[in-house]
Amino acid sequence: MDIVVIGATGHIGTFLVPRLVRAGHRVTVVTRGTSTPYADAPEWAQVERVTADREQEDRDGTFGDRIAALGADAVVDLVCFTLESAEQLVRGLRGSGTHLVHCGSIWRAGVSHVLPITEETATPPFGEYGTQKDVIARMLLQETADGGVVTTSIHPGHISGPGWMPIGPLGNLDPSVITRLATGETVEVPGLGAESMAHVHADDVAQLFQLAVQQRDAAAGQDFFATAPTALTVRGYAHLIASWAGREARLECVSWDRFRGTSAPEHADASWEHLSRSQVFSTEKPQRVLGYAPTFTAEETVRDALRWQVEHGGIDVPESFRP
Repeated sequence: MDIVVIGATGHIGTFLVPRLVRAGHRVTVVTRGTSTPYADAPEWAQVERVTADREQEDRDGTFGDRIAALGADAVVDLVCFTLESAEQLVRGLRGSGTHLVHCGSIWRAGVSHVLPITEETATPPFGEYGTQKDVIARMLLQETADGGVVTTSIHPGHISGPGWMPIGPLGNLDPSVITRLATGETVEVPGLGAESMAHVHADDVAQLFQLAVQQRDAAAGQDFFATAPTALTVRGYAHLIASWAGREARLECVSWDRFRGTSAPEHADASWEHLSRSQVFSTEKPQRVLGYAPTFTAEETVRDALRWQVEHGGIDVPESFRP
């Protein structure tokens, strides 16, 4: 097939584009031209590149038509964040026969009521990001139900992999948490430590996008959560980190008020966003409908990401630290 990938050099595209090329598809990547994939692969030499400033072209009202003019069998949109942007792409693709596979977010689901969360039991979202992703997904599914563009929405968890910091044990990107656990310092934990996170390896997310593209009929008018088959709690994640340094995690549960008073605002805010949701998702639907078979557990996902950080000097840890 001819496949267009919008935002191809990010977390998912780094793994998806080589997968599609290896499967024999002709791939065109659409990027701003300002970044490179997190991991190089020989397959990138076989793709066609298109440079586009989506934000500007959305304002000009030209982006949807530009993508439609590429004449692809499928368009994978990895960088759509507003309803207006999604609607413009849909208008451009109407009548083309193109399958649109959209990247959403698990944050289209709100707080946990029943675990694991399924596509049918997710509660309403909160916050601007999750609300926008939910509105987009609903619009796309209605578009398909009404006989318009064939769409599929995939909603990844906390995407992790080699090349960038994963969401850490406290639900934020503070590398000092890893350092303190690895050196035996006491780490203050907001809440109970039982709150959960939904990590997923970037290559497993890429696998699900590839499956959706290649199984258009099965994926049409569907949405899927994409996470690892397991989920880590705060304390479980912390003990895992400490064990890689041959230690036991030293944790002290504190109030959110205290945590906010002793943490940088951006880290405290990120912790609240992740831990207040405390989400665990089912992978049953993508497994049943598309044959999704995630390779990495949550534990293996964070291990792979942090091993890369250690090897490239991204975190300050003792020599004994061996993910």
